[in-house]
Amino acid sequence: MAITILVVDDEQKILDMVTTFLEVEGYIVLQATDGLSALKKVNENSPHLVLLDWMLPGKSGLDLCKEIRAHSKIPIIMLTARVDESDKVLGLEMGADDYVTKPFGLRELVARIRSVLRRYDMGTEGSQTAETQEARILRRGDLTIDNEKFEAFLKDIPLNLTATEFKILQTLAQRPGVVYSRLQLMRIVMGEAYVNYERSIDTHVSNLRKKVGDTPGEPRYILTVFGVGYKFSERL
Repeated sequence: MAITILVVDDEQKILDMVTTFLEVEGYIVLQATDGLSALKKVNENSPHLVLLDWMLPGKSGLDLCKEIRAHSKIPIIMLTARVDESDKVLGLEMGADDYVTKPFGLRELVARIRSVLRRYDMGTEGSQTAETQEARILRRGDLTIDNEKFEAFLKDIPLNLTATEFKILQTLAQRPGVVYSRLQLMRIVMGEAYVNYERSIDTHVSNLRKKVGDTPGEPRYILTVFGVGYKFSERL
C-alpha cells in the first residue's frame, strides 16, 4: 500500500527538501504552506500521516493539530524549532503523536515516520505481534478494546485515541496488575529510539486517563505505581 504524507510548512525550501527525500523513500507526498490549505487537503485526500510545522501563518500548527485530532485519528508529527520541554509537552497534549526538533536529519525524520506508522499498523503488512493477536476484543469493565480495528470504546461510545494512547491502553489492559516502568512502555509503544524521552509517557497517560474517564486521585483503570510506572487495574 502506498503511504501518503502531507507535509505542512511555510518554508518552501524545507517543503521541497523533505518532499524529495520522502519520494525517494517511496512515499506519496502532498504539500501545504498554511493551516487552511492543510486542513482542506486532510479532508479531501485523507493522508496516512501529517508532518506539521508548529509555526504557520494564519491557523497555527497547534490549532491545526487540535482541529484535526477532534475528528480524526490520523498520525501527526510536529516539526518545531522550540526546544523547551513544556512546548513539546503542549504539542503532545494537543494530540500530536511525536515531535521532531529543527534542524533535523532526514534519516531521523523517516525513522520517526516509520515508527509512528507502525503504531497505526499502516507501515508494513503483517506487523502485528503474536501478543496483540491473542484476542481481537478485550473487555475490561466498561472498556472495550478492538485490537484488529485499532479502536476503543467506553460504554460503547468510541474513544478518539491517538496511536500512542491506544498502544499504551492495549499494552496495559492485556496484562492487568502487571507494572510497566516508563522505560518499558516507551520501548514497547515507541521503540528504542525514544528511550531518552520516557517522561513524555506521562503526558500520553494523562491524556488517555481523561478519555477513559479516570478521575484524578481515584483512577479506575490506569493506576500509578509511584516510583516505578503504571499498571492496569485488576479489580474490574
